Amino acid sequence: MWLAQHRHNNLAGNTTGASPTIQQATTMSSAPSLPSIATKTHGIEKSVWVEFIQLALEVKPLNLGQGFPDFAAPDHVRKALSEAASSESNFLLNQYTRSFGHPRLVNAISKVYSKVVGREINPMTEVLVTAGAYEALFVSIMGLVNPGDEVIIIEPFFDCYVPQVKLAGGTPVFVPLRPKKTEGVTNSGDWVLDPAELAAAFNSKTKAIVVNTPNNPLGKVYKKEELMMIADLCKKYNSVAIMDEVYEWMTYTGQEHCRMATLPGMWDRCITIGSAGKTFSVTGWKIGWAYGPAHLLKGAQVVHQHSVYTCSTPIQEAVAQGFEKELELYGTPECYLQSLAVELEEKRDMVVKLLTDAGLNPIVPEGGYFILADVRDIVNKVDIGGDLNERKDFRFVKWLSRNRKLQGIPPSAFYSPQHGDIGENYIRFCFIKASDLVFRCTDDDLSFPLTSDLSDPSPSC
Repeated sequence: MWLAQHRHNNLAGNTTGASPTIQQATTMSSAPSLPSIATKTHGIEKSVWVEFIQLALEVKPLNLGQGFPDFAAPDHVRKALSEAASSESNFLLNQYTRSFGHPRLVNAISKVYSKVVGREINPMTEVLVTAGAYEALFVSIMGLVNPGDEVIIIEPFFDCYVPQVKLAGGTPVFVPLRPKKTEGVTNSGDWVLDPAELAAAFNSKTKAIVVNTPNNPLGKVYKKEELMMIADLCKKYNSVAIMDEVYEWMTYTGQEHCRMATLPGMWDRCITIGSAGKTFSVTGWKIGWAYGPAHLLKGAQVVHQHSVYTCSTPIQEAVAQGFEKELELYGTPECYLQSLAVELEEKRDMVVKLLTDAGLNPIVPEGGYFILADVRDIVNKVDIGGDLNERKDFRFVKWLSRNRKLQGIPPSAFYSPQHGDIGENYIRFCFIKASDLVFRCTDDDLSFPLTSDLSDPSPSC
């Protein structure tokens, strides 16, 4: 009876008897609701690169944070791209190419890695070309990991590993490298895995372990014995080793890059990631690859096929020609795969001296082109301010960028929250630079923006 009267009142325009609660509900329900994003993206939105690239744009510091060269790539590689893009005789170089990799490139990759791995790699089934090593990691993880699987990540790690594992439905399990010594100038080889801690991280749910050698940001080059320890656990628990080896050609005097895929029993349970950007100093080209046994690459191929599908044809053609030239020059001083490390070692040694003289004890890297420096003494001498809820390396990097116009990257970004304290006493700098101001600083200058008058915001060099 009440419902009938209420309907009559509304039809007649008489709202005297209308219920305020019903009116409110009607008003609220009439407002359109917005669609929501996938819950799997929650909690992985933050990126250290987005944050500090934006800061660099705002304060315009000397940027030694991002890892890219500021010098030209090898002539033969750049010319190959120019010719491929402008070719009138082979216009197909500007059209789609094979999904899993341009034929000329996968053949070149096969020849290079067959040589260094010591086995014939099938270019059509055991090589996948991707949109940078970033995608190679993504499709490898997505193609291997099921919901509920665990993936061991060794810290410090490149920050894309964790969100990629989570997007695949996996659970990251963290095992840190720990320093044997922390005082004075140290070496990246001083950072080691605890065998018991590593073994305890493996179990029947462990689908994979991600290992980065040479390591970013630490510069550690894993010794054969260390990789054997990981390999034995992979075989024991039927796990896959995902080897991020993008800095493979950048090892320094006394160091040798050992490849997990060459160890006994590991070819069949290993995917190895490489990068044209790192190999030829062309990070903007975004060409990477994964190589390994066909049965493991199959999942990565499926994910790639239904997402990126194919990569830039002319860039793949140029990288292929680059590798072909490097194979001709292999073993000679002109081979870029070998000469780049010689050049970088000189830059590394220069930065080690500059940092040491400035009172920042560096961790001398065995490979790669990043260096960590201990900032504890500096942080204790200056009020770096900032949000006290942030780790001190984040606050220090922001202070340094704004007040000293020098930017690095906070290493705790390469750790899980539970182990971030291991990295927060350091700052990461990149030294694959030729023209940046820091390499023109004298020893006196490099008291530069750190140990000179800390209240003066102007760099002295």
